[in-house]
Amino acid sequence: MESSRIIDYIVKDLGLDEFKVNGVLSLLAKGATVPFIARYRKEQTGGIDEVQIRNISDKFTYYAELEAAKLTAIKSIESQGRMTEDLKKKISECRQKFVLEDIYLPYKPRPRTRATIAREKGLDELAQIILSGQLIQGAKRSVLERYTNPSKGVLTPESALEDALEIVIEHISEDAEIRSALRELCRGRGVLISKVVYALAGTKTKYEAYYNFSELIAKTASHRLLAIRRGTKEKILNWEIDIPENEVFKLMQNKFCKNKQSIFHADLLRAIDIAYRRTLKMAIEVDVLSSRLTEAEKEAILVFAKNLRNLLLAPPAGRKVIMGVDPGIATGAKLAVMGTMGELKEYAQIFLHASERAKAEAGKVLTDLVKKHNVELIATGNGTGSKETFAFIKDIVKENSLDVKPVMVSEAGASVYSASDAARAEFPELDITIRGAISIARRLQDPLADLIKIDPKSIGVGQYQHDVSQSLLKKELDATIESCVNYVGVELNTASSELLTHVSGIGPTLAASIVAYRKRIGPFKTKKDLLKVPLLGEKAFEQCAGFLKVRESINPLDNSSIHPERYQLIESMAADIGADIGKLIGNEEIVSKIDINKYVSETAGIPTLTDIVKELKKPGLDPRKEFDSVEFSQTINELGDVSPGMVLNGIVTNVTNFGAFVDIGVHQDGLMHISNMSDRFVKDPHTVVAVGNKIKVKIISVDKALGRIGLEMHTAK
Repeated sequence: MESSRIIDYIVKDLGLDEFKVNGVLSLLAKGATVPFIARYRKEQTGGIDEVQIRNISDKFTYYAELEAAKLTAIKSIESQGRMTEDLKKKISECRQKFVLEDIYLPYKPRPRTRATIAREKGLDELAQIILSGQLIQGAKRSVLERYTNPSKGVLTPESALEDALEIVIEHISEDAEIRSALRELCRGRGVLISKVVYALAGTKTKYEAYYNFSELIAKTASHRLLAIRRGTKEKILNWEIDIPENEVFKLMQNKFCKNKQSIFHADLLRAIDIAYRRTLKMAIEVDVLSSRLTEAEKEAILVFAKNLRNLLLAPPAGRKVIMGVDPGIATGAKLAVMGTMGELKEYAQIFLHASERAKAEAGKVLTDLVKKHNVELIATGNGTGSKETFAFIKDIVKENSLDVKPVMVSEAGASVYSASDAARAEFPELDITIRGAISIARRLQDPLADLIKIDPKSIGVGQYQHDVSQSLLKKELDATIESCVNYVGVELNTASSELLTHVSGIGPTLAASIVAYRKRIGPFKTKKDLLKVPLLGEKAFEQCAGFLKVRESINPLDNSSIHPERYQLIESMAADIGADIGKLIGNEEIVSKIDINKYVSETAGIPTLTDIVKELKKPGLDPRKEFDSVEFSQTINELGDVSPGMVLNGIVTNVTNFGAFVDIGVHQDGLMHISNMSDRFVKDPHTVVAVGNKIKVKIISVDKALGRIGLEMHTAK
């Protein structure tokens, strides 16, 4: 029953056919990964994409947890002997965790409260009389005297009333209907207010925009919510939500004060006021802010994931010999020459900021390395001393007529990698700074293969990433990395253990086993050789084989993303048109002769067959864009060189909901606010720019004291 109910919920929430939802859940239950389902099981899911598959998975987890919580609540209430058919129906039909919490709240085991003590004094009946509002005649005192009981601590009629009101107050505070109504009122009409802590008034901080801030919480942008929370944690700001109290008390009185003729009407009004101010106001404010912060966190996490995806899928320079340069002033610049397979050829250290003699020697070392290894690109990290180092390299290249192209590369996270266990294991004998130069070269060669070795939070493309749920952030970023790795595909004979870890169905243990087998036996000759790897069985092979490539395989299909389970089908296709597979693959003219309708079956429908033909035409094609580089101004090197009106080249380094940060080559990213991205209204900055984009920007403001640069998108007039 619970399973069919969960599927029904998912279908309604996501607007998907039941067939698609059932197909995805069935495959997930059998251990299939999201990339595998999206690419190789389209017939079973109606061809839905990875995002929809993950949404189905997340919804299933949520509703499964909800159903388990319902059973716990029902058992608890039944054990108390307080279950009714109406209550059980409410619990069974609720679809949100917070609604279940509201329903269960009055039945939750708890420490003794003032209301509990009042019940022990035998005042529950009096509380029910007050709540009912039915007594409209008679003296109130005579009613209260009936509940006076000195032996139980009820000494006077007045104390009987006050104690009974504690039961009433608790009842009002725990009423699920009222909590829900107040929550909706707060979400829709509540105004979020933040103010600077009194002692810091007049002090300049990064939270000045929130010193006297107010806005409908329903309209408060995610980055503002997260900024206010961070400012509160740092004890610079205080917050509250202003809810229209006339609406609050109107709701509460309509619920609990239906009979104004009751002798306890005034007391009931007082109980409502106390219940709201003592318990409900803060509880509802915290609930609503927490809910909005959860939404803001999800939005921030998605922003991070979008940026990370764009960074990971940045155009690779490819199989070129690249020199990585980690700039340094006092300690010198470190050089590392990397071969076409990402292997270290040679490294050196040069000093550009010492004597002219040292500078000349540095030029000779650089020139000799370029010529010796036929270096095609020189990747310079964009850290401290990068502009001077880059200018020096360009001069050396020009003076010596070297056939090599200098490129500036973001070194975000390179220092993290160079100090990591993975870097130490790979290059145990090298200095940490040389490992940094290696990382800079490799990330130009293949950004995806290098950046997955680094904790994404160290790359600097997030929005309040340290303030959000770290478990949710990790889950989303892991999913993003998995998606990118499998989207591009992995060369089995050169991939690192870190890269293989993210291939569908592999994981860290199998990745280590594959690398160990490769070192012991040598390169894989075919994909099927994977089945010889210890611990790697048929199921893992099914999940990973399509995403791996064996470039020099004896079977040409192994250098494509066609799954081995379809090889026999392709052999039939080739035989039917009288072509050898070796001549078929990569030959668009021959492949176009295949009539896919002839090969439709229960397991291979038109979507799968279309994918096969597409891959046969261009096997092993890297889906990423072509590599390009940007040239920064050679005369603009520091913040002091920048002034309003200048038009400069830039690289987008981070995109947030409020704008984009752009590297213009002065060691301080400028901010292009969302309002300065276009002449037209922009709702989402991601629709205009992405991390890694090369753009032209105009300087509109410079604040040297705070180190801030304001930018706008420059369009040629």
